[in-house]
Amino acid sequence: MAKQFKELDTPLIKFIEKQKIFFVATAAKDGRVNLSPKGHDCLKVTGPNEILWMNLTGSGNETSAHLNDTNRMTIMWCAFDGPPRILRVYGQAQTIHPRDADWAACEKLIPIETGSRQYYRLTIEMVQTSCGYAVPTFEYEGERDVLRNWADKRGRNGVEDYWEEKNQTSIDGLPTGVLG
Repeated sequence: MAKQFKELDTPLIKFIEKQKIFFVATAAKDGRVNLSPKGHDCLKVTGPNEILWMNLTGSGNETSAHLNDTNRMTIMWCAFDGPPRILRVYGQAQTIHPRDADWAACEKLIPIETGSRQYYRLTIEMVQTSCGYAVPTFEYEGERDVLRNWADKRGRNGVEDYWEEKNQTSIDGLPTGVLG
């Protein structure tokens, strides 16, 4: 049975810290909903009502475009080992680009990588837990370094060239703001 809370408490924060994957969902007023899996050590709970995560360059940039249009985000974790649990946080998010004044403060909390594209600061409006009884169990084997290796091979300038070529609009044609 689902339970709702106004903020993250210590046991929920510890649950988040243990997870190796999380899922981010956003949607503009019109068009497609985007749901994206995220890995690597790129998320930090910065308070009971705030989460910061660093977004690496990828094939799309839907989250940024959606937040420009409709400022709402859901992040979900589910236990793939141990006791079953699903945790969702709902809220409003701020996109922080390398050109923004807050970038340096974010970088102190989550260090940048060659492929770092944006940070997202989520202000939590609601937290919800549910059972997760139907979520299968899996063993964690390790991180995939494909995305990091791709970015490192291109270098920062090559990554920014990729943004210009592939990351300026969403699949629905919405601007992402990646290049200002």
